[in-house]
Amino acid sequence: MKVILTGSIAFDYLMRFPGLFKDHLIAEHLDKVSLSFLVHDMIKQDGGVGPNIAYTLAMLGGNAYLFSTAGQDFGDYARRLEQLGVDTSGVKIIPEKFTASFFATTDRSNAQISTFYTGAMADSADLPLAEANFEADDFVMVSPTDPRTMQRYIREAPELGLRMLFDPGQQIVSLDADVMRDGVEHAHGMFINEYEFELLQKHTGWSAKEILAKPAFTVVTLAEHGARVVAEGVDCVVPAIGGLDVKDPTGVGDAFRGGFLRGYMAGLSLKVCVEIGNTAAAYCIKEVGPQCHCYTWAEFVAFYREHFDDEGLLDEI
Repeated sequence: MKVILTGSIAFDYLMRFPGLFKDHLIAEHLDKVSLSFLVHDMIKQDGGVGPNIAYTLAMLGGNAYLFSTAGQDFGDYARRLEQLGVDTSGVKIIPEKFTASFFATTDRSNAQISTFYTGAMADSADLPLAEANFEADDFVMVSPTDPRTMQRYIREAPELGLRMLFDPGQQIVSLDADVMRDGVEHAHGMFINEYEFELLQKHTGWSAKEILAKPAFTVVTLAEHGARVVAEGVDCVVPAIGGLDVKDPTGVGDAFRGGFLRGYMAGLSLKVCVEIGNTAAAYCIKEVGPQCHCYTWAEFVAFYREHFDDEGLLDEI
């Protein structure tokens, strides 16, 4: 059993602004906004939603298969992922383009302003899901990438009999209402943050109760408050791990998803899956960048047990 990860592949350019964005925003003049922020440092790192999730999932021993498009500059990135255990054979290289790029500036309150260059990601819309190396018990995760790709895979996943995990993220604003409804209707599971969940209700016209009743499970991440998981007979909030030295929020949600999926693929309870996700997120937020956290399974389990009680279940996987 594996997870087919269709999210974007990108390079991240991460910058830090020493002030606060809110100090430079005038509410009554947002229609005329023209701002430039002087940053003191910048780093370039491997990123993108698909590889970010794959990174944590593979590091925890899960089976991660990337299925997307990348540019001529993906070679070293692919080799690093392969060494970790990520299967990149499903990545199609677009030789005349560069890999997509994410530019994020974070202020000292961890608020973030970002832009995204599409690059080779746009060609993923021409990559049919049927070309993925899949088996009957696999999952396919439809995460933020080119909106046309997401629309295609939302339609193709049920046609192929694949269990879809819907992770619309920031692309909620780019997908039309019918596509969003199809995504929720066809989802085996759904991942979304608290603000995006409000947007989802607005765009679909469905209430929170109606949305939560459709997938087999839904996870709503709540930032520093942890995550809520809802399924038949289950509705609980698992607190985040506190007291951390927070370095950078980039990729924390992706790390959570990788951790959750490792537990879910092992058949653990949804509560324990969220706890694993919260632990993976804690490792990520203590580093700068989405793929800089590193640990052994034994180290991960020890850290998990400082905050949660798995009753020995993690020893079995």
